[in-house]
Amino acid sequence: MCIPVYGQSYALGEEARRITNFDSLRIKYDGRIVTEKLDHTFGYFDHSSQFKQWVKRILHYDKKAFELSVYSMAEELASKLGEDTIICIFPGGHGMNTIEQLMKPAPPYLKFIKEIECAYKKASERGWEFIVPAVCWMQGESDIVEYPDYDYKEYFHRMYNDLNTDIKQITHQKDDIRIICYQSSTITKGLRYKANNYNATEPKTPTAQMELIRDDSLIWASGPTYPYDFVNESLHIDAVGQQGIGKLAAKSALGIIRKQKKNIGLVPTAYHVEGNDIRVDFNVPCPPLRFDTIQVKKIANYGFNVIRSDGKDIVSDVMIDGSTVIIHCVEFPINSKLRYGINGEFLKGGRHNGPRGNLRDSQSLMPNWCYLHEICL
Repeated sequence: MCIPVYGQSYALGEEARRITNFDSLRIKYDGRIVTEKLDHTFGYFDHSSQFKQWVKRILHYDKKAFELSVYSMAEELASKLGEDTIICIFPGGHGMNTIEQLMKPAPPYLKFIKEIECAYKKASERGWEFIVPAVCWMQGESDIVEYPDYDYKEYFHRMYNDLNTDIKQITHQKDDIRIICYQSSTITKGLRYKANNYNATEPKTPTAQMELIRDDSLIWASGPTYPYDFVNESLHIDAVGQQGIGKLAAKSALGIIRKQKKNIGLVPTAYHVEGNDIRVDFNVPCPPLRFDTIQVKKIANYGFNVIRSDGKDIVSDVMIDGSTVIIHCVEFPINSKLRYGINGEFLKGGRHNGPRGNLRDSQSLMPNWCYLHEICL
């Protein structure tokens, strides 16, 4: 089972100081977690050339040996799948790239496909069946902060179609590749960011990611990044955050492998305006809904805003009613924008001062947090 991760710096684990012990990983799971070379030389991945990666392996260069989400994902899979199953993981991509810059025929894309082909050939030489059930997607920060002028979902579908076609040509599998998608939350890193800006474009990319997960049958959920600590409260989640995203990705990966119902996480499914109130219905993986102000620092109205065209927030109170969140407004909210998690201190990231909300489900140990979103009323 090959389930790599592709994207920008989050996929490469930038700044996430490694906490996985590779020797322990190999020993504990009898060598069943491998890289694209079907060996155990983890930790030398970045977007550089194959030659540079080879040199780093030889020299045991570890400045790019960051914690990757796929390490904890692979551990979860190895503990639940049979001993005849090898889990192949590795990252691909390039930091500070928009989705447009990561699409075919960009060098990071071609390198990623080549590494899948390398793994397939080595597996074939050993007489092993080789399939790619899914690819984990960790990209979107640059599409928030660089303000590109295109539709993120349109480019995502183009990127996915190329990935699906090229990977299936290598593996000859019949099943389409699924995408396990996280959500970017670097709203405040955009230099145009202003709190309660009605015309803000920063919510577009995270909202697009949420809608892809909710509405596209081939896109599965992992989770948003805001419930975790960010390194220096800036751009990247830390190692614990990478592990958290990886464990959520493992849940979807298992569902894909076992052909279960699609996991879409905690997302809004419908809304209704009743007078001055807005009722938002949610898909709740593990009821009941709850507000958590311990893991994520409390923010006004638990992260919900209703912004008028003049920039005024008209929310007076927020409450939970079963699988619905009721947002009380001081006036009729039609033509306003309902937002969740579109807030935070300028240039800050993470669960204390960055863009965030307090809404999650009740799954133990690894709860599902609500995806950031914007709804035009």
